[in-house]
Amino acid sequence: MTKPFHLAWFLSQGYGPKSWRSQWPGSDLGRWMMPDIFIDLARSMERACMDYMIIEDSSMVPYTYKGSHDVYLKYAASTPKLDPAVLVSYLAQATSRLGLVPTLSTSEYPPYLMARLVNTLDHVTEGRIGWNCVTGSNDGAAENYGHVGQRPHDERYDVADEFADVVTRLWESWEPDAVVLDRETPMFAHGSKVHPINHAGKYFKVRGPLNAPRSPQGRVPICQAGGSPRGQDFASKWADTIITNAITVEGMKTFREDVRRRAAAYGRDPDTIKVLFLAYPIVDTTMEAARDRRRLQQEESGRHLDLQLSGMSRLTNIDFSKFPLDEPLPELSTNGHQSSLAKWIGKTPRSLAEGSNSRQGVDLVGTSDHVAGLMQDIMQEVGGDGFLLFNAYFDRRYIMEVCDGLVPELQRRGLTRKAYAHKHFRDNLMEF
Repeated sequence: MTKPFHLAWFLSQGYGPKSWRSQWPGSDLGRWMMPDIFIDLARSMERACMDYMIIEDSSMVPYTYKGSHDVYLKYAASTPKLDPAVLVSYLAQATSRLGLVPTLSTSEYPPYLMARLVNTLDHVTEGRIGWNCVTGSNDGAAENYGHVGQRPHDERYDVADEFADVVTRLWESWEPDAVVLDRETPMFAHGSKVHPINHAGKYFKVRGPLNAPRSPQGRVPICQAGGSPRGQDFASKWADTIITNAITVEGMKTFREDVRRRAAAYGRDPDTIKVLFLAYPIVDTTMEAARDRRRLQQEESGRHLDLQLSGMSRLTNIDFSKFPLDEPLPELSTNGHQSSLAKWIGKTPRSLAEGSNSRQGVDLVGTSDHVAGLMQDIMQEVGGDGFLLFNAYFDRRYIMEVCDGLVPELQRRGLTRKAYAHKHFRDNLMEF
């Protein structure tokens, strides 16, 4: 019997301009700040019965590449971005089952404020919210919040450990049956079933309780993408779904097995952690058409090396304009994204910018039948748990090709769900 796998979508580059440079920009190009195209995506994802949408975020105008923000603003690369929590409220009204996962940083939010926001969103979506837990990596963002720079890499995860402990205890500070709504007594909620957490730790001091009842899911599903050893350890302890950019089958298998081993060491059931691998499918009616689109994309990357290199610079806090384009990168260290940098060492900046390595994730190109077959083979070899689809600057044509072209073929093969079995995001995530 074919084992089904999960599908989700990574809204790379966050709540910002998407199709403004594509061949199918749409008629609402100047309305990029409105939720229209994202609502179209969410509805299509729900029609395809995908698990969730992650909305990436950062709160800065980058300036790492050449010490200037000019290239980032030229391409609308990593800026501008609007607040993902606001977008969630619109997507929730347009859907009824799709999980919605805003990115909320432990380096930027106080724990109580974050816990309260997520609790509220889970209430108003009737149990469809997740939390993409990130630690922050770019010094520019830290400077926007009054800090000199980011904490050292591993210490950021120490902070996140305490942060996650505080917010989950706040989410559970009201017992499930605390609210009774007895009009006659009167008794809205039992005081004995609402508990301060009285947390006093190394980084945070929070009295609690949360000033709202437990939400439908209580502890909402946590998503994490730490690729470094410390990040993997954090994810294995806290995450319900982990996203990663392993680009070979062997790398995917090794990563998943390592996460499951770490989770078991924490006393967790490894089957309750869904590891999703980034994938960038290009689907067309013929193999030749799909390959031609991939070729054109690679040529486009070659014409705009500064776009690719500026993105690498933002991720790592390293200015890649300082390195010769055709010489292998030397050994480098970073306080930013260590796992990304590790994959680039020894390669030339030009090859990274021009080639498939500049796009993180499994490269899937072909007809719906061909790509579905590749995805089936990969998951059978890896053992699970699914794919996280992404395209930083998607348009409506791409939404249709994936949700109404590729996914129906996956469903026909019994690889992905044809209907949601549950109301809450967590229950759908843990269905298989």
